[in-house]
Amino acid sequence: MASARIRSGLPLLNRILRSDSLSTQRSAIQRSVLTPAFTASQPSKNLSTSTAQKEEKIKLPITLYGGTGNYASALFVAAKRSKVLDQVESEILDLIEASKKSPKFSLFLKDLSVRADTRVKAINEICATAKFSEITKNFLVIVAENGRLNYLESIVNKFKQLTMADKGIIKAIVTTIMPLPPQEEKELKETLQDIIGHGKTVEIEQKIDPSILGGIMIEFEQKLFDMSIRTRAKQMERFLREPVDFDAL
Repeated sequence: MASARIRSGLPLLNRILRSDSLSTQRSAIQRSVLTPAFTASQPSKNLSTSTAQKEEKIKLPITLYGGTGNYASALFVAAKRSKVLDQVESEILDLIEASKKSPKFSLFLKDLSVRADTRVKAINEICATAKFSEITKNFLVIVAENGRLNYLESIVNKFKQLTMADKGIIKAIVTTIMPLPPQEEKELKETLQDIIGHGKTVEIEQKIDPSILGGIMIEFEQKLFDMSIRTRAKQMERFLREPVDFDAL
């Protein structure tokens, strides 16, 4: 399994980090987060394994925004064009899973003081050990070069949104203060299915967040329906603070 191969490559990462004596070379000023070096409109130049073939125009199933959205979109287009979408998805999900099981690897991904050449060397070693595809390796190298490894999990989450949408699956993140009863979840799913329409399937992911105080928040397809008590209370507070024009009554 790829995740096992990734874990087997962690000693290599450990040796690379130690060889650079990072504990004594940390910069006082953390490296700034760089703007992505590519956009969704030009992924093949950076990620594709071959430039000789005529590029197929790939349409994104949903539009994502922000820097992490650009990275996710570029990876999706490159993987889809090279017809290795499922493989790339499996590989990067395995990588994230491995990072969750290894505190050292997780720290490596988040530590901006690690030099760019060290990041790239480590990523190349890990990809070789895990036998990742060229698309996945090229993508991770670009992310490492640009100092964006600390955003990798967010990028992968957005990439997952794209692959799900490509399969006609729309994830709806439902936030409440306690789990929804099965019947309420079923009714909510049916309501969302009516909104999204036929041809797509709704998949609900429940999140528990006591800070919303009550009510419900629903996020899907870049839309957010906030019906939480926390938000209503803030709206009421703003309303009460506004001066009343009695002449207009």
